[in-house]
Amino acid sequence: MLSKLSGKRICVTGGAGFVGRVLCERLRAGGAGDLFIPRSLDYDLTDAGAVARMYDDARPDVVIHLAAEVGGIGANQKRPGRFFFANMAMGLHLIEEGRRRGIDKFVQVGTVCAYPKFCPVPFCEDDLWNGYPEETNAPYGVAKRSLGVMLDAYRREYGFNGIYVIPVNLYGPGDNFDPETSHVIPALVRKFSEAVSEGRDEVTCWGTGDASREFMYVDDAANGILAATVSHDTSEPVNLGTGHEIRIADLAAMIAKECGFTGRIVWDGSRPDGQPKRQLDTTRAKERFAWEAGVSLCEGIPRTVAWWKAHTPNALAEHATGV
Repeated sequence: MLSKLSGKRICVTGGAGFVGRVLCERLRAGGAGDLFIPRSLDYDLTDAGAVARMYDDARPDVVIHLAAEVGGIGANQKRPGRFFFANMAMGLHLIEEGRRRGIDKFVQVGTVCAYPKFCPVPFCEDDLWNGYPEETNAPYGVAKRSLGVMLDAYRREYGFNGIYVIPVNLYGPGDNFDPETSHVIPALVRKFSEAVSEGRDEVTCWGTGDASREFMYVDDAANGILAATVSHDTSEPVNLGTGHEIRIADLAAMIAKECGFTGRIVWDGSRPDGQPKRQLDTTRAKERFAWEAGVSLCEGIPRTVAWWKAHTPNALAEHATGV
């Protein structure tokens, strides 16, 4: 699959992060070894000058833009301005500089948070602009959504080959388990694991538990992004997901069991649920580049819990230095 990337210089922003590490492993294993992974300490991608300097150093043919400032509901509520600015600015400067330099391809990784709050389920790419995103993460979602529009406009005016993929909520080994910024699966894994180690018989979780979500294992996400990089060459956005959703209450029960927690789960309804339902229509990915997710929650959750247990207390430190 990666033969088309042979001999290409590939820049992977966020290549030392959660998804990026797996994606870069796949690239190297497939023979695409000429990689450049910019680190945030060396290049502030929200700054146009730093982005130009990165392009000077990387001299890329292909850019896969994974770097982002992200977090769960709590983090989005605390930092809506920063999340909008950082994600908009990074993509804006990287795309414009890539156009100026005539790179072969730009891959923008979007977010399921870009979809309207009350989007029909399963979410279809054609519905992306049919409403405002869920309020708790709308600034982040709108910033990412706008980059897809930018790429479409650049293709029409300049012939710039940029593509836009939309992964659903991700999880897996190496995820961010920080209680302040993590997403739901790593947050629950940590909550229940700590409750077991501390001998507590009750765990409180955010929301009502009634919202539903779709989750994709990190390896599937990396494979989907690579398949799109190789084979997708239009401005049509493409969903990457499993096509299956689960209630948060059922997810919590699954994770609690895997962590060995047998106590009571209490739901704090004063905390927001976020978007009521999330499930993607993945038909376009199958049709455009023959990609499907392969790891179920029943396989992925045990792997994630096992990784957390094996890496505690070093997991947070690894995440902090990963991007």
